[in-house]
Order: sequence, then structure tokens, then C-alpha cells
Amino acid sequence: MPFCYLLVFPCEDIPQQSSPEPIKGLKDAPYFQPVDIQVRSLGQSTRVVEGTSVNVHAQIYDERVQIMECHFELARPLQGATIQHRNRIEAALREELVPASAHANGLYEEFIILMLSQVDGSPDEFIDHHAQDLARFIRSQREIFGPSEIEDILITRVRYSEDELTLVDWEGALLISPTGDFQADIELLKIGNYQLVRYRVLAQAIEENLLDIKTIFLKGSRSPILPGPPRAALRRIIQHRLEMILEFEHTEQNLLLIGDWYSAKLYRAIQDEFYLDDWKLTVQSKLDNLESIVTTIQEHFSFSWKGILDNVELTGWLILLLGYFILFFIEMRATP
Repeated sequence: MPFCYLLVFPCEDIPQQSSPEPIKGLKDAPYFQPVDIQVRSLGQSTRVVEGTSVNVHAQIYDERVQIMECHFELARPLQGATIQHRNRIEAALREELVPASAHANGLYEEFIILMLSQVDGSPDEFIDHHAQDLARFIRSQREIFGPSEIEDILITRVRYSEDELTLVDWEGALLISPTGDFQADIELLKIGNYQLVRYRVLAQAIEENLLDIKTIFLKGSRSPILPGPPRAALRRIIQHRLEMILEFEHTEQNLLLIGDWYSAKLYRAIQDEFYLDDWKLTVQSKLDNLESIVTTIQEHFSFSWKGILDNVELTGWLILLLGYFILFFIEMRATP
């Protein structure tokens, strides 16, 4: 049975050897495509992992996120021994393909897809009959799930026709299609994982920006003569905030207008399972907090320099007044 294992992580600098192109392959040749998502292929390769041949297609989305689409086949995919074998294959691919930096900070996503062209009975009957096995397959576990857990894992189903169904969970998916038309759904699942990584990267960037602010303003100079941060540091913080706002708006726009009715419905299900709306709210909240902090810093910076100017002005008046007193005493002593 065919598997598709996705590894998604922020891309490092990779020289451009091919031109980016829009995402293709959605069902029914939709009259619009995902907004502003450009894909660049890095080529395909085949390797043997744990005695199994694996075809790997590497792509870069928007020059920001790299996706490794790994295809392989294993017999009896729902059996416990097969799940263990699959887990070993995934672990080896993860170790080989995910960069050390993403391993170190955990900033990557993995997703398993099972593709079936023939099932006993209708797709819903097959899922209900193999509910326990499918739940363990999707969650990559050997433990027995309870009825409520199984329902939560297998609840999100989208149908393209009576014989075609896609089941989506936040860790894996099941695609059933007698015609073997799986790639359209895989493309949407790749977009969902891409969006998730984009939000995670953005959230981390905001956290790092806040740490920079803490370092600059809590551990910087406390001189009463030169209070506040240097202008270069303040300019850099404001620039980073603007870049993150633009990045957030670009990411948000990509969630609009996905394909035809089926593609739009499936992507809505993917958004819900991946909690993309929650990530969007989280990032928006962090951006709002960052904006409030930057505004406070700017006000403090302006107030600090206003205080310096006031002090300079007061010092000038004191010097002038002292000069008048000195001249007065000089004139008094010079008078016979």
C-alpha cells in the first residue's frame, strides 16, 4: 500500500536552479489558485531506507519553507508490525533530511498519509470497520484507543464523490480514491503544513525580538547622561517589527481562495485540524504585544531626550546666573 510521508521545515539558503511556479494539480482545474504561493522544485531522488525503496521529491515554498515528499510502499499498512516498520523508516528519513538547526529547536512538521484505491464496502464502512487500526495508524501508536478518542481522530471526513473520501487528522490522513487521484489532496495537505510552519517560524521570530529588546533595554547603559537605547538599536527593532507584520499579512493572505468547492472544503478541514486559526490569533496577539512594547520604548526614548534637553537648558540658565553673580562681585570690588 502506498504511503506519503511529509517533512516540512524552514529552508536554509539554497541557490536557485529553477524558476518558481504556482501550485498545480488541484481537482477540476479550478479557476483560481492558492494566493501568492510559489513552488520551486529541487528535484527527485530514490534511496533505500530500512530495506524499503523511498522516492523523495524536494520542494521550496515561497523560498521560506522546504517540503520533502517521501513515497514508499508497505504491505498490510494497518498491522502493528507494519506500523513499527513505518516508524523506523520515518525516523531514518527525519534524521537524514531535516537540518540540524530544525532538529535542535524542534521547528519542523511531519505528516503521514495512507492512500488506498480499493476498500471493502463504502469508504465510511471501511473506516468504521477498521476504526481502531486506523486510529493507531494515524497516531503511530500501538496502544488501544477508547471510543471517544477514536471518534476524535476519525471525525473529520471530506467527500469528493460517493466512492472518494479524505480523512484528516492533525498527525496524518487517509485518502480513498478508486481512480488513484491522490496528488490533489496531497498538495493541499502540503499547503496546510507549510502554513503551520510559517506561523511557528513567525511566532519564534517575535519571541526572539522580545528577547533582544530585553537584552538591550534591561542590560544596557543606565547612564543618567545618555538614557535610553541607541538610535541604531531602536531602528533595528522597528524594522524587524515591520518585517514580521508584512510576513504575517502575507501568510494570512495565503489562506484565502483555495481551488474549487471540494478543494476549499478540504482545506477548511485541514485548517481546523492543524489549528491554523488558533496559530493566527496567537501570532496576532504577539504582534500586538510587540507593537505596544515598541510604542512604549519610542515614548520613553522621546521622553528621555526631552529630559536631557530640559536638563541642558536648566544647566545653561544656572551657568548664566552664576556668571551674573561673578560679574556683580567683580564690579563691586572694582568700585572705589
